[in-house]
Amino acid sequence: MSATPLTAVPSSLPLPPFRGRIGCDARSGHYAAPRRYRLHLSLSCPHCLRIAVTHSLLGLDDTLPVTLLSSVPDGPGGGHSTLRRLYEASSHRYPGAAAAPVLSDDWTGRIVSTYTPDILRDLARRFGGYSTDCPALYPHAAEAEIAAVGRLIEQGINEAAQYAGQAGTDRTARDTALGSLLRALDSLERRLTPQDYILGDELTAADVQLWVTLVRLDTVHRWHLDAAAVRRIADHPYLWSYARRLAAHPAFGSHLDLDGIARRHHAHCQGLEAAGAAVQILDWAAHAPDRVTAQLG
Repeated sequence: MSATPLTAVPSSLPLPPFRGRIGCDARSGHYAAPRRYRLHLSLSCPHCLRIAVTHSLLGLDDTLPVTLLSSVPDGPGGGHSTLRRLYEASSHRYPGAAAAPVLSDDWTGRIVSTYTPDILRDLARRFGGYSTDCPALYPHAAEAEIAAVGRLIEQGINEAAQYAGQAGTDRTARDTALGSLLRALDSLERRLTPQDYILGDELTAADVQLWVTLVRLDTVHRWHLDAAAVRRIADHPYLWSYARRLAAHPAFGSHLDLDGIARRHHAHCQGLEAAGAAVQILDWAAHAPDRVTAQLG
């Protein structure tokens, strides 16, 4: 695996209220059992999209059911009204937003976790063995590197792209953010030049996170960047070829809800549309299915 160093400032985002974990045996309380747990996901949300892709890569359709939620949250604070009862059953008079993603326990009718990193690891570590050909998304030898790539993606792409297109920010600050974004993309481009995946020859959780981030960069952040900035972002041929190749994989492209992403973005966005909105980088629609809100399993 590549040893290219990656550095980024740790995130200061607040932690969600439910952080239960799936244990390895019955003594843990929440232990892995087929069809005991349920995922509640809105595929227009990047956190939910990461979980949905991971769920498919691990072949968990028959083991861990998924309930798909509306693309645009309809409850206060960005929550989903259909999740309110579940939140209140888990915390009496819960005051916050009933937000997705949620991993719930059908046996108790309560929430196990709303924290994406823990949910992803528990799916891979506790349920990954149910399919003999599923990838090792969190190989022990690569844990530190997966975390480092994750920090680079979060601060170097997601946060930098947000600042680079933020209305009301002075030009110098936007240019600084764009510079950070381009440096992060350059770093990832160098990694992908000699190899198929971000850590080498095998797909890992870092690839899932990066792919979802590239989807969001092209379908959300692009709307608030000028055309010159989008062209510089697009000028990373290995990176976008990699994104296109993963989109063609059923575990990735089958979960693209492009209409839902657009509706969610425009429902809550306060920013101004910029010239980059017209410069689409990839034809994501070539891999996205026709989708309706449904319940799986």
